[in-house]
Amino acid sequence: MPDTIFPRAGGNAPKGMSSGEMLSLINSFDWGATAVGPTRSWPETLRSTVRIMLASPVAMVMLMGEKGVLVYNDAYAVFAGLRHPQILGQEVAVAWPEIAEFNTAILKRVLAGETLSLEDQKLTLDRTGVFEDVWLDLDYSPILDDRGEPIAELVIVAETTKRVMAERALARSEERLSLALNASGIVGVWDWDLAANRVSADRRFAEMYGVNPDEAETGAPLEAYLEGIHPEDRQQVAESIAAALEARGPYRGEYRLGSADGNTKWVLATGTVVVDPSGQPVRIAGVAVDITDHKRAQEKLAESEAKFRAIADSMPQMVWSTLPNGYHDYYNARWYEFTGVPAGSTDGEGWNGMFHPEDQDRAWAAWRHSLETGEPYQIEYRLRHHSGEYRWTLGRAMPVRDPLGRIVRWFGTCTDIHETKLAAEEREIVAQELSHRIKNIFSVLNGIVSLSARTYPELKPLAETLRERISALGVAHDFVRPHSAASRPEQVGVTVQGLIETLLRPYRETGDERLSINGADASIDDRSATPIALLFHELATNSAKYGALSHRDGRVSVAMSLAEGELAIEWKESGVGVVPPEREGFGSRLIALSVEGQLSGKLTRHWESDGLRVSVRIPTRSLRRSG
Repeated sequence: MPDTIFPRAGGNAPKGMSSGEMLSLINSFDWGATAVGPTRSWPETLRSTVRIMLASPVAMVMLMGEKGVLVYNDAYAVFAGLRHPQILGQEVAVAWPEIAEFNTAILKRVLAGETLSLEDQKLTLDRTGVFEDVWLDLDYSPILDDRGEPIAELVIVAETTKRVMAERALARSEERLSLALNASGIVGVWDWDLAANRVSADRRFAEMYGVNPDEAETGAPLEAYLEGIHPEDRQQVAESIAAALEARGPYRGEYRLGSADGNTKWVLATGTVVVDPSGQPVRIAGVAVDITDHKRAQEKLAESEAKFRAIADSMPQMVWSTLPNGYHDYYNARWYEFTGVPAGSTDGEGWNGMFHPEDQDRAWAAWRHSLETGEPYQIEYRLRHHSGEYRWTLGRAMPVRDPLGRIVRWFGTCTDIHETKLAAEEREIVAQELSHRIKNIFSVLNGIVSLSARTYPELKPLAETLRERISALGVAHDFVRPHSAASRPEQVGVTVQGLIETLLRPYRETGDERLSINGADASIDDRSATPIALLFHELATNSAKYGALSHRDGRVSVAMSLAEGELAIEWKESGVGVVPPEREGFGSRLIALSVEGQLSGKLTRHWESDGLRVSVRIPTRSLRRSG
């Protein structure tokens, strides 16, 4: 007997069988070098099972013997990817090493006589040179020899990855995902003998169609199965079968089934027409797949998509979305109304051409940064309006992440802020003009004080003090609200620490470590800048006259901290003994008024053995108007 699956056909594939490639590989394979031996020594049940697999369009693989030597059909070869054809004839632990423990455990159970079905089983496989997570419906059945002893395992494989991912997409706030039809679970195997008009099927297939399982095992008329199909779908099923028979080709039908509990199930049935040597159809063999869950998920996603589009199109903003790599694939109606471009013309990277030429590089850089880091996207740029003018627009986008934190989509908006932008620029010009005039007022005040000092020489010390305080107020004003970009002091943000650095700069020289500023920092505006400026001007002036800064060995440290809605500042002088004043002077009353009256804070002074320590606590809400 030759080593072939079809010995009477000389090893050739019967006419009409689509599994010519795998049949050739199986016949030419050196099975004698494996644990199962040459095909002529195989029990007939193994060869019969191989023939059934080769006739099926569904991925099937048989694991023979205790080691699970692999033989499979063309559909499984596609499933195996780059592992095919090397895994043909290999032991399962060698063929799929990444899931060796899983496969060997199942094989042991099936060879003990068990039949198993695993739904949406997650496995990590290397089929293309890269490990990927896949979800599978797996049906395991023992193959018995003439004595009824299990000698092999038959596995029917249906990949459900797309359906599982579709259901997860629905759980992630009903995201818009494009779904492709895929099997969600094997229903059963069927074989229709055309001449006898008998359809033999397994128990699960029969129960789905309302046919007696015992009758289905021996064969029931096709009409018995058609009765289980929804009345509205029977005609199209009959037409699909007739078309497949006419073309001697594959059969595919998607239709509804009724059930005893009144629920409707969706089924995808596929099969292959088998012809005799003369080319006449003799049978159709195939499987049916339950796609009910997929259909329901698809309907829900379609409903969610419709709701999303209705909401997005009713918004005044332009709404868009991209894939994780930044490819733009959706814009709402407002985008096309604003830009006037044809639908689809700005998909992908075409959107960048809508920006003003001077803004394109900046917008791209910000978008690439968000894609690389996952940080929210926000930028102002000029967008071309359908009138031809460029209008200022605020662009924002946020990433949508899956439960593992991976970005699966970006959703963004574009808001027309052209009038607001122009109005803000006009307000800024007015504000700068007002700031300039206020700065002039400080100069006028200083001039008046100087003139008064010349008229009344006895007031010269007081005039000098007033000029210094007015100058400090001017520095604070310029720090938080300069009258032009050129007049803004060099700084990083408008903060308490930046203001203190500016005010104390005249009291420290390059390399001078006698004065240090460290700790937390907080943003400020002109509401708090002037009282803080008066506070540190008085402290620094007094220290330079009587305290630590008046001595070579004296030191001053400014430490700041933020906690529980409060900014704590401590001014500490050391290295010099100071005698407390007998009474509180005007300067002391002035800084107390600044902190406690204007900032709702608290100020305490401690005269310690090595110098003065001043503790200030200011509520953070008093630092800025936004607080």
